[in-house]
Amino acid sequence: MTGGTFVVWDGLVPAARLAHTYRTRSRITQKRGRPTLALGATVDLLFQAGEEPLRVGRIDAPDMSWTFMLFLNATATAVLACTGVTRSEPPDEPATDAK
Repeated sequence: MTGGTFVVWDGLVPAARLAHTYRTRSRITQKRGRPTLALGATVDLLFQAGEEPLRVGRIDAPDMSWTFMLFLNATATAVLACTGVTRSEPPDEPATDAK
């Protein structure tokens, strides 16, 4: 597939801070029943990395059905972990009051 978009943000974030954030996101996505890929394993890897500074990137699938988060080393030359989550589906048409 081609045509997806990606970004790698400037700045570094300690892996442990990201682990806490993505552990919370994991709980939320589970409650909502949204499919994920490797989210639990990603959280584990981020906790293991401790205070290592990481860069964060994102890839959106061409059809916008999935978003993938990349966790890269400080120089953005290696991927430590990657996870994917389905995007929210657009809401159905608003209900109208039938009279």
